[in-house]
Amino acid sequence: MKQLKAIFFDMDGTIMDTEKDGHRVAFNQAFAEYGIPVEWTVSKYHELLQIAGGKERMKHYFQEEGKKYLPGGTSLTDLIPKLHQLKTQRYISLIENGKLPLRPGIQRLMKEANKRNLFVGICTTSNEKAAKAAVDSLLSGIKIDLLLAGDVVSRKKPDPEIYQLALQKTNMPRNGVIVIEDSENGVRAAKSAGLNVLATVNEYTRNEDLSLADAVVTSLGDQQEKAEVLSGPLNLGNRQIINCDDLDALLSQSNDG
Repeated sequence: MKQLKAIFFDMDGTIMDTEKDGHRVAFNQAFAEYGIPVEWTVSKYHELLQIAGGKERMKHYFQEEGKKYLPGGTSLTDLIPKLHQLKTQRYISLIENGKLPLRPGIQRLMKEANKRNLFVGICTTSNEKAAKAAVDSLLSGIKIDLLLAGDVVSRKKPDPEIYQLALQKTNMPRNGVIVIEDSENGVRAAKSAGLNVLATVNEYTRNEDLSLADAVVTSLGDQQEKAEVLSGPLNLGNRQIINCDDLDALLSQSNDG
């Protein structure tokens, strides 16, 4: 390895395909349990994903178009934290019950990074309990050196605060870190922190503007789902998987450029 020292992973949509079948489902379950007649469809949730943060998402929705579904006299200041707590419980249950498997290549790449003594961090603005549940269950055999989640920062992505905090806590050189993200907001956050980014798209983000990323791929790739390079200088040959050498090569080319 020449330059790569650390890999910082986003969680939602990057480590797990959480949005459509995880968070959206958990939100709907929470609404139903509170007697709120709202069910976010796949397309509606895609629209709401442009707002970072679950509490912020609910506040926006109920202020802008969902007022009619709330009981009279309801205080959003009181309701949203309770709804979010319940939603988090339902989401954690989905993870612990194996309803949200890891995305292709995540476990393989993290294990390879461990073997090479690379620093592995997770930087997510999703709930800390949910992030820890994923680490403790789906990533239990992997050494995670840093987990930043939830309200550890005051500003959500695309603000770079969470990646700035990661750099501060790890003392890693910017030119030795590569971030793996899945969304425009995540890419913008990492780039604003001066970091190089590999974007792995999913159903919700494949049509977003990811042009700031140093490379864009369909996934990290495994035996079941091969990685396809959508943009950037990666050359996977016949392997069709992303490994640590590929990340180091991407980092070197980006830094040289």
